Amino acid sequence: MLRWSGARTTIARKMEAIIETVLILVALLLVAIVVFAATRPNKFRLQRSIVIAAPAETIYPLIADFRKWALWSPWDNLDPEMKRTYEGAPIGLGAIYTYEGNKTVGAGRMEIVDAQPGRKIVAKLHFIKPFEAQNIAEFTLVQQSNGTEVTWAMHGPLTFMGRLMGIVLSMERLVGGQFEQGLANLKAVAEGREGNA
Repeated sequence: MLRWSGARTTIARKMEAIIETVLILVALLLVAIVVFAATRPNKFRLQRSIVIAAPAETIYPLIADFRKWALWSPWDNLDPEMKRTYEGAPIGLGAIYTYEGNKTVGAGRMEIVDAQPGRKIVAKLHFIKPFEAQNIAEFTLVQQSNGTEVTWAMHGPLTFMGRLMGIVLSMERLVGGQFEQGLANLKAVAEGREGNA
């Protein structure tokens, strides 16, 4: 009986030592992740480009008029019940677009703060749901020999929580594909082939 009791005590001690080691390793791993996240950049920039076989004058109104985003935006058709409000200028500088949709779309507000016809559109983005963020979107149009190169960029600050989440899911992975899809849609609309997009 004493031998069995002593064996149980030895096993219990070994189990405690294993559990303690595992807990220390988990704690060290968590500290390493937090330290790594803290060293990551506190800003991000995401950018995609495409060449569209159309003049900048054809493309510019598709971007500068928020009412036309439904033709090409990758987010505009994710919720058929999405509520849209347009305020301010009808196109370009001062145009404001507010939206509220399902959990995929979320809610937010965009305002064009710089508009250079045929060349550039800059919009201030205020995401409200599913997470709060304030970023800048920029569209630049540059004439090329075979059409117009359109670059869609978004940049802004990254909070510590954003940097921590970015270890697993970066902005590139989160919205890079949507930027590519949006530009492909914009190309199809501007080139007059939206039915084939």
